[in-house]
Amino acid sequence: MTNKFSGQVAIVTGAGQGIGFEIARQLALQGAAVLINDIDEALVKKAAGQITAAGGQCVCLAGDAADIGFIQQMVDTAVQKFGKVTIAIANAGITLFGDFLTYPAGSLQSVMNLNLQGSFFLAQRVSQQIIQQQTGGRILFMSSVTGHQAHQNLAAYGMTKAALEMLAKSLVIELSTYQITVNTVAPGATLTERTQEDAEYKNTWSRITPMGRPATVEDVAAAVLFLVSPDAGHITGQNLVIDGGWTAVSPSPY
Repeated sequence: MTNKFSGQVAIVTGAGQGIGFEIARQLALQGAAVLINDIDEALVKKAAGQITAAGGQCVCLAGDAADIGFIQQMVDTAVQKFGKVTIAIANAGITLFGDFLTYPAGSLQSVMNLNLQGSFFLAQRVSQQIIQQQTGGRILFMSSVTGHQAHQNLAAYGMTKAALEMLAKSLVIELSTYQITVNTVAPGATLTERTQEDAEYKNTWSRITPMGRPATVEDVAAAVLFLVSPDAGHITGQNLVIDGGWTAVSPSPY
């Protein structure tokens, strides 16, 4: 592994497993100090232990990544443990399927709180810290192909993901003068612990994805690491889709 991220300090939310864990693992193995978060305390402690055992610098905080007070606690803890924060990856999100005509207010609020409020205020509080440090930095939001193409029973989720891409563009105006880049990554179907609970998931998405398979967590993490790396210092307000070509043709899994 390279030390491309040596001297960098990253916060990655929703990193107990899946895409978030792989992003954090790769950042740590390439030299970054990482604070990882998940709502599940046992899961995030196990994840931090795995990263540390592999030789990475990692601490964990269990809590609600939508809660503004907890977001500030993550920033403060990263600074206390590692001296600064230079990278924030707002990966935590929730997917609540439901028919639009009967979609409950509680589900909408849950999706909005984590996907939008959590991402917005993580970016805000980390930006405040980066500006104080005068170091420059990187912010990345986790979008989705459902923010580009309509997907059955995901009106609320897709709406939040499209909003995150607009937020990244808006923050170009606000943050570029401080040498903070803001980008998004939009994964398509991806093999994670959660998606593979569906026995047909891999076969279904292999059939309808032009490249013949769904993404792996490594596919998504590679794109994220590029956008938060020194190599992407002049890229901001952009979105990168990782979906094996699915949005080009968009066949429905149903």
